[in-house]
Amino acid sequence: MHHPLELDLEKTFRSHAPGYWADRGVSPEDWSNPTWQLKNRIISLSQLEEHLVLTPDERNGVLLSGTKLAMAITPHFFNLIDRESPECPIRRQVVPRVEETLTSPYEMADPCGEDSHMPVPGLVHRYPDRVLFLVTDRCASYCRYCTRSRVVSGVGEQELETDFEAAFRYLEEHDEVRDVLLSGGDPLLFSDAKLEKILERLRRIPHIEFLRIGSRVPIFLPQRITPQLCEMLKKYHPLFISVHVNHPRELTIEVKEALERLANAGIPLGNQSVLLRGVNDDLALMKTLVHKLLICRVRPYYLYQLDLIQGSSHLEVPVQEGIRLIEGLRGHTTGYAVPQYVIDAPGGGGKVPVNPDYVLQGTPERTLIRNFEGRTFEYPEPSAVDAPVLDY
Repeated sequence: MHHPLELDLEKTFRSHAPGYWADRGVSPEDWSNPTWQLKNRIISLSQLEEHLVLTPDERNGVLLSGTKLAMAITPHFFNLIDRESPECPIRRQVVPRVEETLTSPYEMADPCGEDSHMPVPGLVHRYPDRVLFLVTDRCASYCRYCTRSRVVSGVGEQELETDFEAAFRYLEEHDEVRDVLLSGGDPLLFSDAKLEKILERLRRIPHIEFLRIGSRVPIFLPQRITPQLCEMLKKYHPLFISVHVNHPRELTIEVKEALERLANAGIPLGNQSVLLRGVNDDLALMKTLVHKLLICRVRPYYLYQLDLIQGSSHLEVPVQEGIRLIEGLRGHTTGYAVPQYVIDAPGGGGKVPVNPDYVLQGTPERTLIRNFEGRTFEYPEPSAVDAPVLDY
């Protein structure tokens, strides 16, 4: 007899393996091997056309992708694509489109201004007490809206040339830095030994209080999240991992199990979604996503407005639509499920929180607020309230 929750999870989370590879006799052992997954990524037009009927916009996008951001899709993630629909939300994230070659006047190669805040190659120091450490330019799969498409995948207009020793020296000399975020590219593509070497080196710096890893590997390549990796990561607490899930379909059984292994290793997990047209710009879908994340023990952390990366206008969603999504979540579901909607201010201004207007009016005497139902309430300010009488 199943518990009701177990029955519900069986409907909510499913495996798509081996999907398109079923007729190729792929063994369960191969499918579960992250090296096999990486070696069998979809990286060419001919491979893509073996499985999908491409639209002209997609076909031309693939032909031109080698000049901007390479195409690569793991078999695991490829299985989530709807073969019949060019507007499939998974397909829109990883299959190039010709619109990527179009640049709006306001789009930038480096929309977050990282290059101008890089004291040594590969280390971005934009906030007072924390740094972004770009340790690699490779990912398991490539998101077509990648903020760092100028350096990621090896075919962009720049190369990532991280100077690890210079970065470590900089961190040793700057004791205001208490938080280091490893990103790239994707640090979890490194071998356990290579990743541990970096973590161990950072842990030797006394003023660094905690470490973070930004990764989409648990979603693109859940096979990489092995018990051995989790045992290694446990040695470097406090360690946090931010994953990147945009659509509920991405949370498969395999992904759920990978995330649970990380959570069981004591690693707090947060999710960073990017608001994308035709992918997650729908309230019911967003609510499903955040609820599934919580079941996977992942806290919805940020909902990003799409950075103004060159060639991304076909995926842009108006800011007011993002505000409406947050308003449709706050108060209508648990607070743990509501991410902070942010805009990374163009040119390097950092993350700016964007919220619905709940404060209607403020005076020295009172603040007028509204709740999620639209009802208004008055909160008296301390200066307007008689001081309490203390009876000793």
